[in-house]
Amino acid sequence: MAIGWKGVFPAVTTQLRADLSIDIADTQRVVDDLIRDGVTGVIALGTVGENNSLEYDEKVQVLSAIVEVVDGRVPVITGVSEYDTRRAVRYAQAAEKAGADGLMLLPPMVYVPKAHELVAHFKGVAEQTGLPIMLYNNPPAYRTVIDQEVLTQLIDVPNIVAVKESAPDTRRFTDFRNAFGDRYVLFAGLDDVALEGLYLGAQGWVSGLTNAFPKESVELVAAFARGDHAKAMEIYRWFMPLLHLDAEHDLVQSIKLAEEVMGRGSERVLPPRYVLQGERRAEVIAMVEKAAATRPDLSVAKAA
Repeated sequence: MAIGWKGVFPAVTTQLRADLSIDIADTQRVVDDLIRDGVTGVIALGTVGENNSLEYDEKVQVLSAIVEVVDGRVPVITGVSEYDTRRAVRYAQAAEKAGADGLMLLPPMVYVPKAHELVAHFKGVAEQTGLPIMLYNNPPAYRTVIDQEVLTQLIDVPNIVAVKESAPDTRRFTDFRNAFGDRYVLFAGLDDVALEGLYLGAQGWVSGLTNAFPKESVELVAAFARGDHAKAMEIYRWFMPLLHLDAEHDLVQSIKLAEEVMGRGSERVLPPRYVLQGERRAEVIAMVEKAAATRPDLSVAKAA
């Protein structure tokens, strides 16, 4: 289906059984619940989906299951996070065959490319698929910057259409709009600067904590879109302690633990990650429980 490139796209979790095998049925349930709660689209196999902890065949299996349960209700975008261009092309083509609607393309993993190498990687994937592509910029995590030099060299690649901006420096939204106008659709990709991103020109939000609190996430973006800035700010301030988790090293464990506390999924993660323990675990649980106990009233916003 066509991607509207706006709204809330949670980076969905991959659910696991007690033996750490992939629980396809529960992964489908989690995704279905999110759609029923109003999300605009889903990101399958992003960082929160533990992409790089899965084998190739497992990735295709999980993506195919998500496409099946979504059943055309919202767009499905899948992360393409590979060591090299050859592997990225292989998965991108498999994703297209499996029914994905778009790709979220990351820089090569491990090796830190120079600008011309990064451009060649993105072009190399884009030329081998007909799917629209969102590039994923996250310098703190991947040590690679998708800057204006890179985006300038990609202007003529028709299926590179969007940029997920996860740098904490929100000035980049304005710089990109000034440099490229509406050539690239911008998405906020770091939860604790999401509202700032919307104010500065982002059309949507790729979110982690939406997995635990989807209705509040959807209403935050909806309130902003209809000009109810007071409601958007109220939700954002309530949400902020949890949104900070998305910028931490243990974001996957924290988000999956938040899901479990909220009765939406399991905290199990694949090695080398392990579930949170001790003081950190207690801290995250307390944060989620406090958020659940102080949820903003969304009924007034919906009535408006």
